[in-house]
Amino acid sequence: MWPTLEALKELGGSGRIEEIFETVTEQQEFSDEQLAVRRKNDDRMSRIEYHLAWARNGLKQVGAIENSARGVWAITERGHQVTEDEVLAEVKEWRAEYNRQYQSKKRGEAADTEDNNVPEDEPEWTERLLDRLLDLAPDAFERLTQRILREAGFRNVEVLGKSGDGGIDGVGVYRISLVSFPVYFQCKRYRQSVGPDAVRDFRGAMAGRGEKGLLITTATFTPAAREEASRDGAPPVDLVDGDELCQLLREHELGVLTRTRQVEDVEIRSDFFDQF
Repeated sequence: MWPTLEALKELGGSGRIEEIFETVTEQQEFSDEQLAVRRKNDDRMSRIEYHLAWARNGLKQVGAIENSARGVWAITERGHQVTEDEVLAEVKEWRAEYNRQYQSKKRGEAADTEDNNVPEDEPEWTERLLDRLLDLAPDAFERLTQRILREAGFRNVEVLGKSGDGGIDGVGVYRISLVSFPVYFQCKRYRQSVGPDAVRDFRGAMAGRGEKGLLITTATFTPAAREEASRDGAPPVDLVDGDELCQLLREHELGVLTRTRQVEDVEIRSDFFDQF
């Protein structure tokens, strides 16, 4: 919990999941061996990534951090004020209540309270969604990626789907103001982490075609892969990991439906702007 808050403070109060992960990794000086440890019976996510996901969820439940629909996590005013002992105690209390209600629901018993305010935790819904994506056929996953890119503003998105395409699954045109350029993409429907070799191979496949690449996976990228993607002197490759992919599907409401139990009310939170 506390390293997550410390990482967000170092990032200026807000950051994306991969930025939080990289900052925590540096601050805690995790070794490559520690980062390589996978979850039992599920090698799609490392143990450290999984625990950080639970940390974010716990901190959100006690009001220390919040997240936007675009996957940006930020410290709240409460998060700036809370001490390490306080946040650990509050999250422990929330987790105990969560487990109690979960076990009650599992036994088919009615909840003790009329309104259950414990939402579905972040690891659970993303894991179920990723499992569903892993069930897709390779060409179906490519078509899904095509749809996501179209929803995100790409034009003329084409799935190549041909043998001998050199590892490129498709291409789309992205426009910024008066300038447009082709972006080549590759889809990796993996369970295991994607390493730097995949980034280098993809970059090699783009040689002579374009300089903008997008590598999308249902898994995660190793720190070495992220370093390779932004290596100086080489065409940059943008990376979209499994968690970001889930957030994109949720943001564009592609197979993901978020229900609210209350009538939406827009409120201007003045305290939000006090933290900058």
